[in-house]
Parts: sequence; C-alpha cells; structure tokens
Amino acid sequence: TMDVFSGRLLVSRDGRSVDPEEALQNKVVGLYFSAGWCSPCRDFTPVLCDFYTELLEETEPPAPFEVVFISSDHSAEEMLGYMHAMHGDWLALPFHDPYKHDLKKKYNITAIPKLVIVKQTGEVITDKGRKQIRDKGRSCFRNWLESADIFQNFSS
Repeated sequence: TMDVFSGRLLVSRDGRSVDPEEALQNKVVGLYFSAGWCSPCRDFTPVLCDFYTELLEETEPPAPFEVVFISSDHSAEEMLGYMHAMHGDWLALPFHDPYKHDLKKKYNITAIPKLVIVKQTGEVITDKGRKQIRDKGRSCFRNWLESADIFQNFSS
C-alpha cells in the first residue's frame, strides 16, 4: 500500500517532526485544506476541533482518526499562528513542502475549507467531510470507518 505521505515528514502543533507512517497507520485520515485568513475556515476549524477531541478523548479506545492540515496560509508564521490559535492537536504538512500543490491537484481542491476523508493509502472515502460533520456530528465517523476497512473494534 502506498501511503499518502510516504517518504515525507509531518509536523505536530508543538513543532515536532512526525513520521506519517507511524502516526497514520490504521487510521481514517482527514486532509484539512484551510488557512487562517479564510473566514469560512475560521468558522469550521472549531467545529472540527470539537469533533476531533470528542473522537480521541471521549471514546474508549480513542477513535482511529487523524487530521493533517494542508495550509493555504501566506507564510509559515501565519500557518503556525493559525495552528496555535485554533487547531486541535493534529498534524500538518510543513509549510514549505511543495507536496501541498500535488495534494490540491489530486483531490481537486478549488476552494477552502475542504475536509477530504481518506484511507491511509490516500483513497477518498468522502470529500464532503465538512458537510457531514456539520450535519451528522460524531455519527459520520462510523460510516467513514466502515469504508476504510480498518480492522479493529471501534465502538461508540
């Protein structure tokens, strides 16, 4: 299986480098295309934050879910500011990694915010993550999990 971030490093909100193969293994991954200057993004980010926190901190065992932020901010400083001010404790593609352009092309990102839910391989489960979270809340995660073929007994 080809991992979507194979051979790259991600960064955590506190600036640590993270190996994506370990961090994303057997997880449903939300690719979050967003930016601090974008007001719809600023509206949705706290919603995503609550969703993420509920799934990871309020379910036992924690849900196999990870978010990777792909920034459309204008600078690395802006990106970090946005992550610190508003984001959950999820991962990000480093600001200067040109791979973000490939990802935008691959997933047809024409406007932000966009939350594309993928398998670890990068195969799309849904590109309507934002709408589904807004409409269904935590229950949409079960559908994503079923589509992801992740072998573990997650129940909530």
